[in-house]
Amino acid sequence: MTPDSDVTSLLALLAEHKIGAVVVSADGSRVDGIVSERDVVRALATRGAAVLAEPVSAIHTSQVRSVAPDAAVEEVERLMTEHRFRHVPVLEGGSLAGVVSIGDVVKHRIDELEIERKSLEGYITGERI
Repeated sequence: MTPDSDVTSLLALLAEHKIGAVVVSADGSRVDGIVSERDVVRALATRGAAVLAEPVSAIHTSQVRSVAPDAAVEEVERLMTEHRFRHVPVLEGGSLAGVVSIGDVVKHRIDELEIERKSLEGYITGERI
């Protein structure tokens, strides 16, 4: 989403794609910020409905923490936990390559636990997985 897009457009995009955050970028490559549902709620609480006509640059987080494509899941988890956010842009060569959400991290952990459980069951029953 471009920095000059209004908050109403942001809300439509979030609802249409059933997502919780959008990267803000003037050129579609560089990350200028990130804006989430939480940012909208906070702005509405402090400034009222007028915020809906404001540009997303008025409410987005401009100091974005990101990771490289080869970042360990534990690094992403730590970053999300320490800074209390749910979306982390992935940058490759300074350009946006993707976004990792808390849902992605949780799914990864569940998959790991499932593999571990199956391996343990196989060990107990004498089957190798």
